[in-house]
Amino acid sequence: MENKMREIIIEKVTLNVGVGEPGPRLEKISKLVEQISGAKSVHTTTKRRIPEWNLRPGLEIGVKATVRGVKAEELLKNLLAGVENKLVESNFDNGGNLSFGISEYVHIPGAKYDYTVGIIGLSVAVTLKRRGYSITKRRIPAQIGKKHRIARDDAVSFIKNKYNVDIQK
Repeated sequence: MENKMREIIIEKVTLNVGVGEPGPRLEKISKLVEQISGAKSVHTTTKRRIPEWNLRPGLEIGVKATVRGVKAEELLKNLLAGVENKLVESNFDNGGNLSFGISEYVHIPGAKYDYTVGIIGLSVAVTLKRRGYSITKRRIPAQIGKKHRIARDDAVSFIKNKYNVDIQK
């Protein structure tokens, strides 16, 4: 019998879109991200001043949405279909997480083209975990042992087997 604690599960899927400017376009993209993810979107703000780009701290220039649980698994299937179920091994980090970009949101099944928004891409970050990772979130946190951490190879095989993704080197 397989050990349930060694099973890899999806903690969350995060969608990010950088607009670069506040205003009505940001609101339209916010609604688009809500439509794609099915979750409430949050505006992201700048932290530093960059005069060349007319940015100052606290300016809303992006949108993100986080999805967890069963909805995250369904969303990930749709997002992987948006990249034709093909990823590169460099999309995975050493902690076992993965991130990839979708050049145009219309490639995602179920996403309809909105002429007021135009064509815009988005980035997807997927956080993987094993059961027992919550001990790092305690008031007095504990560390995860090396054998229990998710390695890059573990994450690659999990995504390849569960979602039928072609991973190239």
